Amino acid sequence: MLNLPNTIKMVITDFDGVMTDNYVYINENSCTTRRLNYKDVMGCFMLKNQGIDISIISGEKNPAIDWLNEIFGLKEVHIRIREKLPVLKLILEKYNLSQEEYVYIGDDINDLECLSYAKYKITVPNATKRIKCLTGVQITSEYGGDGAFREVADCLSEI
Repeated sequence: MLNLPNTIKMVITDFDGVMTDNYVYINENSCTTRRLNYKDVMGCFMLKNQGIDISIISGEKNPAIDWLNEIFGLKEVHIRIREKLPVLKLILEKYNLSQEEYVYIGDDINDLECLSYAKYKITVPNATKRIKCLTGVQITSEYGGDGAFREVADCLSEI
């Protein structure tokens, strides 16, 4: 069960491994696709409906991110980012967010610095061991791509 304060104004998240199952599907034309769970999509709707902003910092370009941005008007979208902490700090500065006003969700080594920096940090059960062992990290009961993002939205909706 996640525990977040009612001060959260923005959810800042990685994409692959959080909102997807972390698999890349490659067809015969070498085109890649990823799978989204509508529970997580509904989580975006719930957060936006409550006035909580959503930002994505992803290491990869993904048409699913563009699709979510079209539907929900994400606050910030940053793709192909290898060093995520400078981008996180820019977002926090741009929107004048304190440590009490955002939560960061990530699952792999490229999220380590952001998760270490954030006061409120969440990961998924299928995250790498190093991420799951971070001090203060909360772990969703749902797996990435299978409702983990929705679980965060549900937690913030119950506040």
